[in-house]
Amino acid sequence: MAIAAGIFRQYDIRGVVGDDLTIEAATAIGKGYAAWLAAHGIRGAIAVGRDNRPSGAALRDALVTGLTSCGLDVIDIGEVPTPTLYWCTHNLDVVGGIQITGSHNPPEFNGFKLCVGHGSLHGDEIQALYGHIKAGKFPVGKGNVRTEAVLDRYVADLVQRTGTLSRPLKVVVDAGNGIGAVVARPLMEGLGADATYIFCESDGTFPNHHPDPTVVKNVQDLIREVKRTGADLGIAFDGDADRIGLIANTGEIIWGDHILILYARDVLARTGKGQSIIFDVKCSQALPHEIEKAGGKAVMWKTGHSLIKDKMKELHAPIAGEMSGHMFFTEGFYGHDDAPYGAARLLRIVADSGQSVHDLLADVPKFVSTPELRVDCPDERKFAIVDAAVKHFSATHDVIDVDGARVLFGDGWGLVRASNTQPILVMRFEALTQARLDAIQGEFNAWLRTQGIVG
Repeated sequence: MAIAAGIFRQYDIRGVVGDDLTIEAATAIGKGYAAWLAAHGIRGAIAVGRDNRPSGAALRDALVTGLTSCGLDVIDIGEVPTPTLYWCTHNLDVVGGIQITGSHNPPEFNGFKLCVGHGSLHGDEIQALYGHIKAGKFPVGKGNVRTEAVLDRYVADLVQRTGTLSRPLKVVVDAGNGIGAVVARPLMEGLGADATYIFCESDGTFPNHHPDPTVVKNVQDLIREVKRTGADLGIAFDGDADRIGLIANTGEIIWGDHILILYARDVLARTGKGQSIIFDVKCSQALPHEIEKAGGKAVMWKTGHSLIKDKMKELHAPIAGEMSGHMFFTEGFYGHDDAPYGAARLLRIVADSGQSVHDLLADVPKFVSTPELRVDCPDERKFAIVDAAVKHFSATHDVIDVDGARVLFGDGWGLVRASNTQPILVMRFEALTQARLDAIQGEFNAWLRTQGIVG
């Protein structure tokens, strides 16, 4: 069966439904997953969940057909956030799980996040799964399917782990009509928060704004509502609720690297200094400064939820995070990225501190920085462009090339890296002054133009 090779990506399988991601492909992915398990001697049931995109039900049916035709039993957990699927790998009698989700991509996209045990299939493992599909040799059997309602148990676990808030907080929650909407209200009620909800009606066409809180325009409604209600903070979820956004009581956007400062200070103060805190290459220089000031070891690593989780296991890190809002917790939790749990933990930190989010971060060194900037670049060119950037800038600057090219200018830095999920280059810039930031960004954009890319 001919299946588009390009949908098999670094962290997951993802494409445009009906174009490169077809119903036939979904069935083949189920068979390929079963073949991968068989090749590794893994036997047992599989949890299958999906987000709320309109294409999810048909893809679920096709995937389950593939899985059961190879003898795998399936526990269908229905429409749930991606972190709930991860939760099921710890709390149901399963050997793995598959979440059907397009994450933060537009509604026409969908895909599959694949888990075995408590870890995610990624990189070479996903390519090996594709190899089984190409080979066309699959186990044969007749698996069973049953449904199980898990959302109430999942939310109850988050509330139990966090505890009810030590003082009342006014919170605004914006789920962007993503699947996080199904847990927003019961979670806030369980924590004892005084919450206002916007776009917390589950609708996978995302009629109000795109559910990606890393994009400034997508959080404007949340900012307005935080100011209107005088809330202590605002919380946003992305489309499948594995990434979190935060708005301070002042209406200021708190980016992922500064959210991680709040988590890092808390965990280092409660559980001991000297622990590694992991962050990705897009994060502000303020983050490692604050981690080390709080007694932790700052570890810069590659972007990507699977890669971050692997590094956490290697270093026994209690917490990790990305600029994109993926936040990972092993201390007190299961080790994966979970925005509803991250929200509960943030509320606990703020409540216990007796301070506002703005005041908690008031002492963090101030840099001028951009949010993540995304530049269109064909998939077949993006990695070569980044390799060329490393070579070009290394001639005159120190370059951190752990993931893309993070070029150090002494009084600032610039980053260009290839997205592993979309045909784009991701860029970010930071400096001591706006003028210096503009100069660094201008130097990057001028070089990109020599490569035929308009920044």
